[in-house]
Amino acid sequence: MLKKYCAVLFVSLMAAALVACGADKAATTANGSSTSPAVAQEAGGKPAANPANATAESRTIQYLGKDYTVPAVADRIVITGSVESMEDALVLGVKPVGAMTTGGKFAPMFAEITEGTVGIGEKTQPDIEAILKLKPDVILASTKFPAETIEKLNKVATTIPVSHISTDWEANLNLLAELAGKQDKAKQVLQTYKEQVQELKEKIGPIFKDKKVLAIRVRAGSTFIYPESVFFNPSLYADLGAEAPAEVKQAKAQHLISLEKLSEMNPDYLFVQFAESENKDTPRVFEELQNNPIWKSINAVKNGNLFVNIVDPVAQGGTAYSKVAFLKAVKDSGIQQTK
Repeated sequence: MLKKYCAVLFVSLMAAALVACGADKAATTANGSSTSPAVAQEAGGKPAANPANATAESRTIQYLGKDYTVPAVADRIVITGSVESMEDALVLGVKPVGAMTTGGKFAPMFAEITEGTVGIGEKTQPDIEAILKLKPDVILASTKFPAETIEKLNKVATTIPVSHISTDWEANLNLLAELAGKQDKAKQVLQTYKEQVQELKEKIGPIFKDKKVLAIRVRAGSTFIYPESVFFNPSLYADLGAEAPAEVKQAKAQHLISLEKLSEMNPDYLFVQFAESENKDTPRVFEELQNNPIWKSINAVKNGNLFVNIVDPVAQGGTAYSKVAFLKAVKDSGIQQTK
């Protein structure tokens, strides 16, 4: 009788052990990180963006209509290609573990957030091996990257292509805020900006009325204008109430404009961004431009309404940082007193 009881007990213990073993196997991914059926798939039954990076503490976040699976706490953020995300990090006080460089260095404007940050390649040339060594929780890339680059990055960690379109600035800021747990800070920044821009618009809107207002960028020795939704244009046109010139409305992307064409447009207010780092082969191009008689004939130049680098010349324009800085610069520029 005792032998029969022991045999039954042995079989029961073995069955329990097999069930437990099967459960452990189901809860372990190929690389050994734990997961669950709910985590292994995104909402709607779709495969997770990066199952190898998913854990039991993963979550799904939405950004510009797409779902991304990321760790519940994303402490190790890598930024590559997206200057927009770097500017958002500056506003929110987020320090990336890895970030892109310019000429092998971090731009001085990002000094506050790059102490201890590892360089992971240039803006358009991410170093995949360097990123892999950092074991990132999430990678913030750029919508300018080709699909194959995003695919390579996704094999390292969930990669989110961040929009370079200025009108997506709030979504971009909220994305980083959600990843880093800085939602309250982002909310405060957005609320303050909207209050201040409305106040300035009431003062500067009448000044810009019936005037031609233009923002240009001098880079690689040439002059460019941008679409209405790119660069500082949303700040000038949507936020401060200026009317976008026809040439800006017609631009589909960064558009080269000759000095003759700029003179023909003849803006009354002209904002120029010129960074030496973007004109290494032609360092004196803007100086030469200013000495040109055609340039001197433009209304904005003649009437003292030319504003050069009123914010950091490498600022992207369409970010919370750029918009806040530009708003303050315009407020302090004396435009309100011009006629």
